[in-house]
Amino acid sequence: MLNTTLKKGIKVVLPLLLGGTLVWYSLQKIALSVLAEYFKNANYFWIGLGVFFGILSHLSRAYRWKFMIEPMGYRLRFPNSTMAVFATYLINYTIPRAGEISRATILANYEGVPFEKGFGTIVAERIADSLVMLLIIGIAFFLEFDAVYGFLFQDFNPKNQWWILGSLVTVSSLIYVLFKKSTHPIILKLKTLFKGFLEGALSVLKMEKKWAFIAHTFFIWGMYVLMFYVTSLSIEATSDLPLSAVLIGFIAASFSIAATNGGIGSYPLAVYAAFTIFNVAQDPSLAFGWIMWSSQTIMIIILGGLSLILLPVYNKLHPKHLGNKL
Repeated sequence: MLNTTLKKGIKVVLPLLLGGTLVWYSLQKIALSVLAEYFKNANYFWIGLGVFFGILSHLSRAYRWKFMIEPMGYRLRFPNSTMAVFATYLINYTIPRAGEISRATILANYEGVPFEKGFGTIVAERIADSLVMLLIIGIAFFLEFDAVYGFLFQDFNPKNQWWILGSLVTVSSLIYVLFKKSTHPIILKLKTLFKGFLEGALSVLKMEKKWAFIAHTFFIWGMYVLMFYVTSLSIEATSDLPLSAVLIGFIAASFSIAATNGGIGSYPLAVYAAFTIFNVAQDPSLAFGWIMWSSQTIMIIILGGLSLILLPVYNKLHPKHLGNKL
């Protein structure tokens, strides 16, 4: 029990410590007075427009979710879906990946969708999002091959990759045999959970409105890129970046969010690292990274906080009807 608690504590504390360390390291590279001057002189029209595009992307993500839920026979109300999405992003700032679990839990509590099925749809949408991200990387490769290759694969070691792949195949095979043969109650329960998870993940293949789902997926990522681009216009030194610089900066920033909770500390450094490829000076690169991260974080804190407060209120005023299935 103590070991489990310790492990959970480490999973929460380590990313926060890493984020705090990166914040400190980032602020060693740019004086607070200089950073404050960039915030003071920034064009807030472009920052506000970037926040608006960010909100549109989250609303689209919330609406897209119903295309995955409906094939399983459940009805998803848009207000609950929207508040679940905003709450997810806020919770991810505290405990890594806890937001996704919370999102599936909200769906189970307020819409009656089994947790494992709801979580399966979240995994499925992440797969769809990853495919679009790969497309963006491909476009960036085409526009600036040498820079992107060096940025993404500078430390690539083929031997390590094959060792990891072999280990994954071995472990997966052992797990498959265990699940196939065992009749232990715990394994049988896990089988049930896995079947629900798989049904949720494969809901993409069953949906009637595939093209609407695809359109929303491209819209979401288009808004992400636009959000990054228009915010870069708020600082004079980053206002004339080529498309390749915008895409590489966006890719680096996106990966940084997985490194620490919500990109705390890592986001500005990732943007700075990407922009150095295009000879953008250190101060404006870091300043833009901080402006971009701060504006989106403030938006998530406000809308995510309101969502957590309003979820029980909305569902008390509008309780789900018995038989929420379609």
